[in-house]
Amino acid sequence: MLKPLLLLPAVLVMAYAGSPAPQKTTNPAGAIEKVPVASARVKDIYKFDCAMCHGETGDGKTDLGQSLGVTSNFADPKAFEGKTDQQIFEAIRKGKDKMPPEDAPRANDDQVKGLVLYLRSLSKDKPAVTPASQPAAEPAAAPSSSPTGH
Repeated sequence: MLKPLLLLPAVLVMAYAGSPAPQKTTNPAGAIEKVPVASARVKDIYKFDCAMCHGETGDGKTDLGQSLGVTSNFADPKAFEGKTDQQIFEAIRKGKDKMPPEDAPRANDDQVKGLVLYLRSLSKDKPAVTPASQPAAEPAAAPSSSPTGH
């Protein structure tokens, strides 16, 4: 009777020892990896907590977003230029300016990581947006070199 009981711990130890150890990837750029971007929960969080200001497509063109002065356009590939995933994560988790934080009871860390990737995906395969309000710079006029001095 005692032999079957001794067999169970041995089987458990062998099963644990035979499973590969999880790989820890170091990412100096602060990129978030291995989080499903298109999870239904992440999309729901964006839809209910973010889209009211940032818009369904991330362009920030909502009445509430405009009244709060939302200037970020996540659909523009330049929106996150120079920002690491960790910086975006912190802005979502802690809030920024008038944007409220995404508290842990509403979204766990993996879901916030999914939001970061989802936000980045909003601009995939789209050309960078150039503001229409800024006219193209005209070249400076060259000094006149007419022989008459006029």
